[in-house]
Amino acid sequence: MPAVPSILGFGSIAIDELIYVDQSLSAGKGKVLHSTQAFGGNVATALAAVARLGGTAGFVGWLGNATDDLVLCDLAASGVETAFAPRHPGARPIRSRIIVGPDGDRFIAYDDDAMLGTASDLPDEVLGSAAVLIIDSYATQSLDVVARARNLGVAILGDIEWGSGPATDRLIGLCDHLILPLGFARLATGCWSPTEILDALWSPSRADVVLTDGERGVYFRGRDETKLWHLPAHCVPVVDTTGAGDCFHGAYAHALTRGADSAGRVAFAAAAAALSIKGRGGREALPTCDEVAQLLASADAPSAAELK
Repeated sequence: MPAVPSILGFGSIAIDELIYVDQSLSAGKGKVLHSTQAFGGNVATALAAVARLGGTAGFVGWLGNATDDLVLCDLAASGVETAFAPRHPGARPIRSRIIVGPDGDRFIAYDDDAMLGTASDLPDEVLGSAAVLIIDSYATQSLDVVARARNLGVAILGDIEWGSGPATDRLIGLCDHLILPLGFARLATGCWSPTEILDALWSPSRADVVLTDGERGVYFRGRDETKLWHLPAHCVPVVDTTGAGDCFHGAYAHALTRGADSAGRVAFAAAAAALSIKGRGGREALPTCDEVAQLLASADAPSAAELK
């Protein structure tokens, strides 16, 4: 049996049908320029990003038990370990159709009638050997596993972008590294401004709260200080924003395992996400660590400023 990777994850894993059109999504219709199929999903893409950056990543959600399973083979090809994932003959990926406009914006239609949590008896020996566990909104199906990982001292990195009710509230509470899209954070808290939201989501148990806002950048607060920060987005050519948030989560987790502080983790993740939108789908342009370092060292790389 291989060593347990430093970053584990379970949740969304998908096969995407991508259609690129010549008009903005608001136009109502447009000509198809290109179409393709690609693998995606929040957690699967985040783990692929970790592997691309040089980290060790393992998927521990449900997988099919056929050796030629398409998703299993893709994870292996992406450098993601699957030896610790529970198997079930009924496991299947989410199926998504994604329309992408010329500005890189996209609309995702998905069928998520699938097994997207993990086995309730996932061993402590596996969970406790990791440094970080990446989960998404589907982890409400396996809250006890997330709670066990947290009690074992594993950093819980939450990619929560939808959901409501007691299960979602508990999941958000278990995340010490909470990374939310600004739009969902507004719905979850009832607050509007990033400053209000960061305050509303903060608790002594948090290490970081991060709000991602696409081309407007990132807002964050870390445990080591009470200041709130805004990091503007990098200026890069946009091909497809699919998977940018997933790349952000994987890069953040990788920076966390390398000992970066809050500002360093966010800056590294934002740069990786910016590079990822220069290619099609969620995986084509996942960057290497050297590419991220090069973007961070560029003269026009943005700097974080304190939110007032």
